[in-house]
Amino acid sequence: MTTAASAAPEPTAGSGFDPIGVARALLRSSRRASLATLGPDGAPYVSLVALATAPDGAPLLLVSNLARHAHNLASDPRASLLCADVGAGDPLAHPRVTLFGACVAVDKTQQTTRWLARHPESAMYFTFSDFHMLRLEPRGAHLVAGFGRIVDLSWVELRTDIAGAEGLVAAEEGIVAHMNEDHADATRLYATKLLELPDGDWRFEGVDPLGCEIALDGRAAYLPFSAPATTAGDVRKRLVELVAKARGG
Repeated sequence: MTTAASAAPEPTAGSGFDPIGVARALLRSSRRASLATLGPDGAPYVSLVALATAPDGAPLLLVSNLARHAHNLASDPRASLLCADVGAGDPLAHPRVTLFGACVAVDKTQQTTRWLARHPESAMYFTFSDFHMLRLEPRGAHLVAGFGRIVDLSWVELRTDIAGAEGLVAAEEGIVAHMNEDHADATRLYATKLLELPDGDWRFEGVDPLGCEIALDGRAAYLPFSAPATTAGDVRKRLVELVAKARGG
């Protein structure tokens, strides 16, 4: 069973259910996932993998050429990826989302910053030639978010539209560094006041047009914005709004 980071809290019964929001939060906040591939004999094989996401939300995997799933994907690129928010109590009562599609090779150097922000421990082997990066090109997703909350989603519905947000994507590294160097207190407020997570030295890990990722000791969380952002200036406004909300303003 996948161990995953904490997603944004699921809406309460009276506030309406947002399956796309829940699925996006699970995907963006997961740092590990269960990857299912097909072996040479057609039998399914499941492995635990580290996970990050591209700006549009597509899963990114750093894969060793020695791994069995790498050999499987070289023969048949079809795969499924399970992201789950496993907490206390019945594990089947917690939300999980499965994405399915095909894996394609991407240039890992173009994803270095995003990957290492989420998996700094992999810096020691990230540049090794026998490690390459794959992107799962999803066809769709299946969300199980609780009793009576089972939804099939298309990738068109789930993906984050990054058209016009090239400035934000280019500025992400600087935004992350600025938040961690100068506004650690704000990130802590996001975690404790808005997401009701335990107190600690939470770090800012990433941002996309629809929200931001924060993390503490390998546990990550996704905090959505009130409105889309396409520039660094937009992100600043959204983050200031979230601080005001966290402070009760």
